[in-house]
Amino acid sequence: MIFVTVGMHYQGFERLIKMMDEIALELDEKVVMQIGHTKYEPINADWFRFIKKDEVIKDLINKSRLIIAHGGAGTILTILLERKPMIIVPRLKKFEEHFDDQQIELAEVLVNFNGVSVIYDVDYLKEEITRLGKNTNIHFEIRADLIHYLRRTVGE
Repeated sequence: MIFVTVGMHYQGFERLIKMMDEIALELDEKVVMQIGHTKYEPINADWFRFIKKDEVIKDLINKSRLIIAHGGAGTILTILLERKPMIIVPRLKKFEEHFDDQQIELAEVLVNFNGVSVIYDVDYLKEEITRLGKNTNIHFEIRADLIHYLRRTVGE
């Protein structure tokens, strides 16, 4: 399963959800999307807007072979602690997906981290999913400095 999450931000993430819905039609595996405030509703994948219990999100992450996520620190921290491979697609100000480009800054910190891919143009999303294949045997080096940075960013 592939799990896509866009977080709780008040602006939608049409660009990611529309592209992933197109890709889901071509995949031979289940896709589940948390779409938040995105107006577009997927037709080729299971989806929901929000879930109040963090345990449900963690369960979806654990059951997934790959997570595609916005560049929010809380989401990334959760995925890293669960040691799951992810593709980060930062929300971009120029597409009115966020009020600034702070997610780019965090993505740039993680771009060379084992098990993490970063793409800015969703036209390359299918290619990146294919490149990663179904390999779930990714060695994660949980770096204390990175975890501390992320926790500080989300205010834990």
